[in-house]
Amino acid sequence: MWRNTMMRCVIHRVIQAKALRNLPCVLTQARLKHGIASAGFSRRHFKKDLLSIIDGSITPVTVTEIRQYLRDNNISFHDGYSCLQVPSPFTPSKDNLLFIDKTTGRFLCKDTLLEGTWEDFKDSMDLLRKEESSFLSPDTMTSYLGDSDSEDGERQLSNMEISRIWNKAVWFQDLEEEDAQLIKAMFNISKITNTTLKKFGVKCFQPTKSLVFPWYNPRDYTMKGLKLLSAVCQADVVDYIETLYPRPSHYHNLFGISVLGKKDTEVVITSREVDSLAIHQATGITTVSLPRGIHCFPPVLLPYLEQFKRITLWLGDDLRAWEASKLFSRKLSIKRCHLIRPGDKQPSPLKALNLGLNLNKLLKASLPASHKSIISFRQLRSDVFSQLENIEQVAGVKWTRFPELNKLLKGHRKGELTVFTGPTGSGKTTFISEYALDLCMQGVNTLWGSFELNNVRLAKIMLTQFSMQRLEEQLDKFDEWADRFEELPLYFMTFHGEQNIKSVIDTMQHAVYMYDINHVLIDNLQFMMGQEHLFSDKFAVQDHIIGAFRKFSTENDCHVTLVIHPRKEDDDKELQTSSIFGSAKASQEADNVLLLQDKKLVSGPGKRHLQVTKNRFDGDVGVFSLEFNKPTLTFTCKSKAKVKKVNKENETSDSIPNTTPPKKK
Repeated sequence: MWRNTMMRCVIHRVIQAKALRNLPCVLTQARLKHGIASAGFSRRHFKKDLLSIIDGSITPVTVTEIRQYLRDNNISFHDGYSCLQVPSPFTPSKDNLLFIDKTTGRFLCKDTLLEGTWEDFKDSMDLLRKEESSFLSPDTMTSYLGDSDSEDGERQLSNMEISRIWNKAVWFQDLEEEDAQLIKAMFNISKITNTTLKKFGVKCFQPTKSLVFPWYNPRDYTMKGLKLLSAVCQADVVDYIETLYPRPSHYHNLFGISVLGKKDTEVVITSREVDSLAIHQATGITTVSLPRGIHCFPPVLLPYLEQFKRITLWLGDDLRAWEASKLFSRKLSIKRCHLIRPGDKQPSPLKALNLGLNLNKLLKASLPASHKSIISFRQLRSDVFSQLENIEQVAGVKWTRFPELNKLLKGHRKGELTVFTGPTGSGKTTFISEYALDLCMQGVNTLWGSFELNNVRLAKIMLTQFSMQRLEEQLDKFDEWADRFEELPLYFMTFHGEQNIKSVIDTMQHAVYMYDINHVLIDNLQFMMGQEHLFSDKFAVQDHIIGAFRKFSTENDCHVTLVIHPRKEDDDKELQTSSIFGSAKASQEADNVLLLQDKKLVSGPGKRHLQVTKNRFDGDVGVFSLEFNKPTLTFTCKSKAKVKKVNKENETSDSIPNTTPPKKK
């Protein structure tokens, strides 16, 4: 009790001091309110693309094709865990290796830090043969594979900010003892010694009392980027805000890589830099942390982990960290991975250190990621207990803009299939974009496949919903909101119009591997039916497509939201589950069925409500009213509206409550 009181006093004392008066709190707080991390202290004026595009035209390459190409061209290779290793064509020494990702074909030369696509690698080899040279100059390849002028401008601006912050930051050992203890108390790292902090290059940025974690170039250990961890106090609750240089999409750092030994064979991966510090100090074991925590594991980092025969993932102390551990172990090769199961007796590394637990003992208790095809309940027992213990997390990510939806669906869960439909012109795309944006703002990595609406128009809708204002009337605010919007984990497919289901699934697989996508939206199913010639029956074609999405969501533990147009029905009738176009397979395969009811033709303008007619998670179904705000393109529940739940004992599986208002006599 005394310790907690003292801790709050310490935090308040630091945050209320001059330190945080110099912090650009307006920008930080605004970004905190929208659920995203700050991307930089100062406004950025360089030109940037708004969309993160996943090109659907990229031809996927298989590891078999890569191996065959290497054999045909007499290129020796070693088959590693996640990558194929070949002599680098960009250095004169054949001892320097180039790593080729087995899944995507992308390559990285760790000596020169050159990277590119599989097509870039093949072009490089063709150029090498044409020039009849023993190696290609890195400078030549840098210009060939290099970034655009706008990205050069961004990098220069970012490098200036990095240098300014790093040069102004100080080592903890150079701080006054009282100041050092106060800052350590803010971040719960009082037991981390100055020696450990210095070894990993951690400094303190005094103007904001932030921790500074460096990103070193692994080739020459020059400064390549920074992560600042700052504290914001609100109502006795401390939130930790990350600020990344360069911006998050370009920040691919393994913190701790500077202290790796070339002969190390065992490593522990954490989701936070402070956890890596705790593990290394307590055990001496090599440890690194991921740049985006449990949200994403960029495949470009895999080559740096090829040397390890044993990898332990200790990503946190909750269910989402456990799910991320299992997902990331697939990229790393599950045969060499071990996982730390979250629980009271196995908390996060830093918490374990502060509690005086034996971290070596906890690491030895890790579980192998690989498993047999058949297991007993005894092996499942702890998983079942974990689900019961973390019932709120099992229910999924909650919507902040649609709390009424939480009362029915309980949350947005991975591995499920949601079918969504509504009448033509009812606002299906507008609603589903806000539905997805809400989750994306909370860190759910999202991929949009809009075949009916082009990406620029869709992005305009989502940006308006994100900013909650008409930006066409306030163009001076566009850059500010676009900067914030760009930092969302949001990606778009380049498909438009009729598409082949195989191409779409291949693109989705690529996105899941590259960006750890948790939510895919397809708008809409009808645009894929014209490209399929496997069956002559259109209903059989639809069944095949729905089956493909169902299989994808289950195998990749990724939620798929599928928009399907309803059948043509009279305007004065409510939609039902049976109103979904096609056969019954859509509603049978779906975990959730959502209907956007629109009765404006009967009851007047704006009479919309959302209806949940299927909920496989716990069976709750029901309906609630929606009110559309045209200037911001957003939906809200009417202030006096209440969720109407349906008693399933008195309803058939496909029936819905009749919410049509009674006619006046």
